[in-house]
Amino acid sequence: MRDPEEFIEEAIEEIRAEIDDARAVTALSGGVDSSVTAALAYEAIGDRLTPVYVDTGLMRAEETAEIESTFGYMESLEVVDARERFVDALSGVTDPEEKRHVIGEGFIREFEREARAVDADYLVQGTIYPDRIESEGGIKSHHNVGGLPEVMDFEGIIEPVRELYKDEVREVARALDLDELVAERMPFPGPGLAVRVLGEVTEEKLAVARAADTVVREELAEHDPWQALAAVIGKGTGVKGDNRVHGWIVSVRAVESRDGMTARAQELPWETLQRIQSRITSAHPDVARVVYDVTHKPPATIEYE
Repeated sequence: MRDPEEFIEEAIEEIRAEIDDARAVTALSGGVDSSVTAALAYEAIGDRLTPVYVDTGLMRAEETAEIESTFGYMESLEVVDARERFVDALSGVTDPEEKRHVIGEGFIREFEREARAVDADYLVQGTIYPDRIESEGGIKSHHNVGGLPEVMDFEGIIEPVRELYKDEVREVARALDLDELVAERMPFPGPGLAVRVLGEVTEEKLAVARAADTVVREELAEHDPWQALAAVIGKGTGVKGDNRVHGWIVSVRAVESRDGMTARAQELPWETLQRIQSRITSAHPDVARVVYDVTHKPPATIEYE
């Protein structure tokens, strides 16, 4: 990557040139890609930018509160409660690609609604190079690339970090003096927990995935994985309190990577894995077992769907 400071100057000029004197909304998730994008766009057009965070109901615990706290300095920040709309739209959907398309369209419709409210013509979003490679290569449709609907009510979509890999985006974040919690934040998929519950998305599965994710992040913080997650992958038989249960199976995954294009499963101490399984199964009566995924990328992807 060229000098981050040079990239920042060029990206700001590109945004200004494309938007001119119009207004724009920017998709803000709190991840490093969208945060860098929002910071660049805010620097470029100031209060003509409306950052929009959509609470889809598919987020991690305390995600919305963290976004409001971190980005409250952007006075035009809009937090949209779309939890019911997204979960309802996913009802009965089991195919991973269909999930991504439903979520991609849902995001666009929320951004269109907010854009109309502030008379904005442009959408600025944090698509990065691996998103494009995986979508265009048929590996999976990222919600902000292959998952986008064919018809969108925007004059243009601007993607200032579209040519960067994740590690390069982090370099830009540091150069922008973004909070370390943002610059070094663990990747989280745009479709959220919807791709960490296999099959139909339900409130019950989301609750299990959300709570298990909290345990995994807390227990693995000292091991510094590039990405770590917990996914609800199905049901299995277990025994709790001398009673048979047919409960959820939670798969834990932690990987080391540079840019997300390839990854190696992280070798973790047995004691750490046992603490994770004990906390998850003890806290949730409907979880029957916890497994650890040792598959690299390739042949697997990092996320489950």
